[in-house]
Amino acid sequence: MSITDGLSPADSALLAATTLAVQAAGAQLKSRFSLGAPGLKTLADVVHAIDANDAAALTAMRAPLLAARPGALWADDELAGGELPPGEWWVTDPVEGNINHIHGMADWCVTATLVRDNQLVLTVVDVPLTGETYLAMRGHGAWCNGVRLRASGKTTLNAALVATGQAAPGESSETQRRLVKSIAAMLKAGLVLRAAVPSTWQLMHVAAGRMDVFWQFSQVRSGLVAGALLVEEAGGVVSDARGRPWTLGSDNLVAAAPGVHAASVDVLRSIP
Repeated sequence: MSITDGLSPADSALLAATTLAVQAAGAQLKSRFSLGAPGLKTLADVVHAIDANDAAALTAMRAPLLAARPGALWADDELAGGELPPGEWWVTDPVEGNINHIHGMADWCVTATLVRDNQLVLTVVDVPLTGETYLAMRGHGAWCNGVRLRASGKTTLNAALVATGQAAPGESSETQRRLVKSIAAMLKAGLVLRAAVPSTWQLMHVAAGRMDVFWQFSQVRSGLVAGALLVEEAGGVVSDARGRPWTLGSDNLVAAAPGVHAASVDVLRSIP
């Protein structure tokens, strides 16, 4: 059994083309990656390194993705949130976790998600340093290297590994306040808490059953769509912090194993 079972030839071809494009970008970034000292001194150095990585990855993936889906549009602003205009859009993060990549840390990946009329259709996430490729297509499950992913079977929040993180640099003071309060609340409610970036990395763990809850106040679209589809297709639950269905128009997200989702929302909805 695989993700392509039951797919039309056109959908199978689209998934294959998307995978090749994302993996090509991943290969470019792997060749640029070093575990050594990064030699960064100023914010300008950081921005330059991030921009150079983005350019290298986009050169490898943008044209093939647009060719794979003629007529689809490209969401250019990686830090944007909110709903997209009607139609099909490629929402990508050429280096999800770029800040980690340029500092010689391993938590980074490449993502491409096709969004149709604000509904998530398919996603590919490549993790070049481990050789893992995560795939999901609406109604056909979430997979990693041919193995189907399942959200964890945890049923109590006090047994859960929970996580959060910043959506982007320069969060508003209100978002910072809610984030701090939510961390304090979840430290009491969960078993162990981690706070890290990028969001997709944490959501992949939830989809794979390695982690039980991820939440984020505020949102950057490109950091959530891939992981949200993976979690949903792995049998997890994705909502906002009040338990309402998550959409691109939501301003926060909770993704959890089904057995601990309600308890997580109970904790987070109490954050004023």
